[in-house]
Amino acid sequence: MAESSQRKKVVVVGAGWAGLGATYHLAKQGYDVTLLEAGYYPGGLVAGWRTSGGRAVEAGIHGFWYPYKNIFSLINELGINPFTNWTRSSQYSPAGLEVESPIFQDLPRLPTPLGTFVYTYFKRLPLIDRLSALPLLYAVIDFDNSDEAWRRYDFVTARELFKDFGVSARLYRESFEPMLLVGLFAPGEQCSAAATLGMLYFFILAHQPDFDVVWCRGTIGEKIFRPWVERIEKAGGNLLANKRVTDVIVDSNNQATGVVCGDEVFDADAVIFAVGITGMKKIISSSAHLQSHEQFRNVTNLGAIDVLATRLWFDRKINIPRPSNACFGFDETTGWTFFDLNALHDEYKNEPGTVVEVDFYHANQFIPLENKEIVPIVQRYLAHCIPQFQTAKVIDSSVIRLPQAVTHFTPGSYRYMLPARTCLKNVFMSGDWIINRHGSWSQEKAYVTGLEAANLAISYLGEGNLANILPVEADEPHIQLARTVNRAARYVGKSILPDFWLP
Repeated sequence: MAESSQRKKVVVVGAGWAGLGATYHLAKQGYDVTLLEAGYYPGGLVAGWRTSGGRAVEAGIHGFWYPYKNIFSLINELGINPFTNWTRSSQYSPAGLEVESPIFQDLPRLPTPLGTFVYTYFKRLPLIDRLSALPLLYAVIDFDNSDEAWRRYDFVTARELFKDFGVSARLYRESFEPMLLVGLFAPGEQCSAAATLGMLYFFILAHQPDFDVVWCRGTIGEKIFRPWVERIEKAGGNLLANKRVTDVIVDSNNQATGVVCGDEVFDADAVIFAVGITGMKKIISSSAHLQSHEQFRNVTNLGAIDVLATRLWFDRKINIPRPSNACFGFDETTGWTFFDLNALHDEYKNEPGTVVEVDFYHANQFIPLENKEIVPIVQRYLAHCIPQFQTAKVIDSSVIRLPQAVTHFTPGSYRYMLPARTCLKNVFMSGDWIINRHGSWSQEKAYVTGLEAANLAISYLGEGNLANILPVEADEPHIQLARTVNRAARYVGKSILPDFWLP
């Protein structure tokens, strides 16, 4: 390997899935890679840490779904075993249990979306309401994740989408909006229809097993990121925490030559940003060089959503039928989830009491409250789902406020999102809010865009092998045929009708 002074230098900003993915691959290709993380530890919001009392906490629980091919491939490469088995999940309202999901891959495979429809057990929702979703299949087919499809659906709200396609009010209220509150983290009137269709298709509708999920058997920071960081450092990557980026130095050729962190400057032949919307907006606000480009100024039009992550330790064992649970109907604009950590996390398997993680999304109204106000609310909500929580005593708790923490896919936001390749020749973007055509979402998308950004840097600098990115599973034959016919119909329609007839 060449001396460090002779190797091309790449600076990666942000140490989440995207940043670690880009850094790892570039380090393996022999680049002099420096990863800058504003926080105290690699991993960003999903890493997790320990309290002063030694208890493990994290900024919300994150699942790993069946279609996360690239993350599962990484886990195999690292030679680690951080995951539970596939788990079943439930959904609750204030009235009690509403929905139970099986392990879909264990059941006879039916053409999509029949498997999801047939095998999901709805306790109260009438069949006639479920059938009202059938016309929505046209929108699922019409939305093919292309740029044209995003622009066609992005200005429509999810609420309008479901209403226009005849979804019953009850199905929307008891099924689709709860999915939005824990999938896109906002109520339907605040979510882009394009993002809604993309998210629902990837996680639920593309193939029968897609909703199957495993969980990390501890914090992601300890179980995944720690061994991953060790591998990155062994490959030659340099990870620096507490480095908040304030500017990018750009020369007269429209190329970045360095990244500024306060009084420090890190020279760069290429730069990869791998931060969330809130972090990127902070960097742009302090960078005259980035502000001079409309593409980066437009990022300030994007928004993010507040999250509240709580962890409660109870004095007794409580029977929680399923380890992961989503809840709706407790607050009009807030979704929440709760997890049985005795069943999911190794360190709590022999805990004498019960440990529960409860996460709230679009938690604006909870963020200002004091911990002593939040904990009783959480316990009361849990008791609506499982009555045993009502008489149990909370012996310890953790409350983590995460303002502006996750991407908000608002209607009309697509036009302001950044592509991986920017107007600066050697500055590349990654993260779950970056425009790409892979089709994945959440952690898988963040990791994939990190690999894509690394590939762009390699192509630009002309050294090393490109990362192998696994595609999402191909559409099933009947979906492929329907989309082919639909595209042909749109093409013919556009040739004979004015544009305003075909948005």
